[in-house]
Formats: sequence, structure tokens, C-alpha cells
Amino acid sequence: MTNRDGFDQAVLAQIDRIVEQAVAEGQAPGVVAAVARGPAVHVATAGAMAVGGAPMRRDTLFRISSITKPMTAAVVLSLAGDGLLDLDGPIDELAPELADRRVLRRPDGPLDLTIPAQRPITVRDLLTFTWGFGMQGAMFAAPEPWPVHAAERERQLATLGPPAPATTPDPDTWMARLGELPLLAQPGERWLYHSGSQVLGVLAARAAGAPFGDVLRERLLGPLGMADTGFGAADTARLATAYLPQDGELVVSDPPDGQWTRPPAFPDGGAGLVSTVDDVLAFGRMLLRGGGPVLRPETVAEMTRDQLTPAQRGRVWPGFDLLNGRGWGYGLSVLDDGRYSWDGGSGTTWSNVPSQDLTVVVLTQRAFDEKGPPAVCGAVLDAARGA
Repeated sequence: MTNRDGFDQAVLAQIDRIVEQAVAEGQAPGVVAAVARGPAVHVATAGAMAVGGAPMRRDTLFRISSITKPMTAAVVLSLAGDGLLDLDGPIDELAPELADRRVLRRPDGPLDLTIPAQRPITVRDLLTFTWGFGMQGAMFAAPEPWPVHAAERERQLATLGPPAPATTPDPDTWMARLGELPLLAQPGERWLYHSGSQVLGVLAARAAGAPFGDVLRERLLGPLGMADTGFGAADTARLATAYLPQDGELVVSDPPDGQWTRPPAFPDGGAGLVSTVDDVLAFGRMLLRGGGPVLRPETVAEMTRDQLTPAQRGRVWPGFDLLNGRGWGYGLSVLDDGRYSWDGGSGTTWSNVPSQDLTVVVLTQRAFDEKGPPAVCGAVLDAARGA
């Protein structure tokens, strides 16, 4: 039974209408949205798990894509809190494949035109996405693929593009292939998206001496009761069909019996998890409670503050800015008003608003387009904040 204490009834009714209207407008085949404050939780569902399919449910599984990133960061910070990782120490011992880096003279230049890295990579560099490798808007706007982008695709790393659990190699092979490529920037120089979380998943496994999926369950999922979250969907009957918007139509990008039906060779710490609205809520509420039983309050404070310098935020190559002016903590974005959040490119979003003790989660199965996520994602957050 939904606990409505702490929320205005009119606001909850508005959220229900927003979710239903989003489906009626064709923003997505189905939506599950949740708002939580203190012990109060309200969940709204509408639409279907697939076009013409079964009704959307509260326990529907979604590919949460990049909402995986803050969860990976929390696991890494838990390991660091127990002394198994040093945030400011070189990663060379755990990741010899990434020692003695070379850096491209130009990010779009030939792979053999490089200079030495000025210093080793640290765990903190990976958490803040300033380690020197990752996505940048300019590479997607280029008329011809950058050589490093083409080389990454040849190696099936799925690090400068969408997740590909069916074809990405095992962690050791993945790291070896990544180590064949130069960095795009000097460690600490600029923010580059995504790849840092994938490397962190490998480091967490190596530091703990267990597969990353097991470390994730021990350190995060188990303590928070997130029983439906993992790198594969055990119950495919609950997995929503994933869609891409193309030319005004929705095209299936992954069916329930597709790439997320079994544990992948590479547990992708950047974008690999499936989850439910209640599990994502549990993660968000853990952070707003101060981190227990996963993290210490001072660790949460560091995770959720802007870690980037003005110089790092300002160094954007020509092309659109994936960070879009936001700050970055550890695995999540930080806004000037104190809200911290992140989105999943498959059509999911999560936000914590500490000033209102508010967590908002919106899950759809329609991927981002050039305008971003489905409009319902922002509309639910605005309605909840207006309360």
C-alpha cells in the first residue's frame, strides 16, 4: 500500500496525470515513476512493457544504463573505505595494462602521434572521469571517425558507444585491448565521459578478488535489499522491450530475450545493470540517509560535491558538451542548487534533492534522442520539487 504521508495529494495526482499523459502522447510505450521523501513513497505506472504488450508494472525491469555509474562509484568508495583501494595512489599495480600511458597529440589524430603521460592514473581520476579517456561530443560530430574511435570499435570495447553485453570481451581481455590505445588527454586535464566507470568495475573486482557482480552484491545490492538489480535479467517476463526513436517511429533495440538475458562476459560498471524503480529508490535513499550501511557520511559528502576544477570543466573540444555545464562528483552530476543525479541513455533518470529530502526516479524504455530523455523525466521531477 502506498504511503502518501509527506506529499500533497494534489501533487501526487499531478504526477499520476503526467505519467499517463506521457504514454498517451507517445513519449514511451510505458513509464514507471516514483517519488520518495522520508518513509513516504509514491509510485505511478502507465502504459505497457512493449508496444501492444502486457501492462507496465511496478516491478518491471529496465536497462538503467548510466545510472549504473553512481552504483559502481559507491562500491569503489566502499572498498576504499576498507583500505582495499587508494583513491590517490597510481592504479598501475592493479591495472598494469594502463601503466606508462601515451597520450595523443590531437584527439582526432593518428594513433602513432603521441607524447608520454605526465603522471600515472589514479582511482580518483577514474571516479571524476578525468583520467584521460572517454567520450566527448566532438567525436560524434566529426565527419569521419576519429582513429581512436575506429580502433575502439574494432576491439569491441563498447566504451565510446552504447553498451553491448553480448559482444564485449571478458575483463582481462577488455583491459588488455584498452591498454593498446593511447589516451585522448593527459590524466587530470579534462572530463571525458563513461570509460572511467568501466575501468573502476575491473579495479573493484581485482581489489576484492572476486567478480564485479559478486562485489556489487556484497557491498551494495545485498545490504540495500536491491534483489532485482544485476547484470542480466533472470526473469525476462518482467524485462521491458527497449526502443530507439528513429524518424518519428520507435524501433526495437533490444527485446526481452535479447542481450540482457544472461550474465555478460564483461560486467559493465558504466552502463550494464538492469533494475526496478524500488531498487533505484533504495540506492537514492541510502545516499540521502548519509550512506549507511554502505558508505560513511563523509564519503557521501565527497561523492556528491563537485570535484571538477574550473579548468577541467572549461576544457571542452568543439562539439556539444556531454556534461552540459554541470559539475561532477564521483559517478554522478552535481548541480549548483545541491541536487545530484544522473540519467541512463536508455530512457531512465534518477535525482536526489537533499534540501527537500526528495528522491525521484523515472524509468521508460525509450532511449534518448537529440533532445535528451523523454519529457516525462523532467516533468515528474519538476512536479515533485514543486511540492
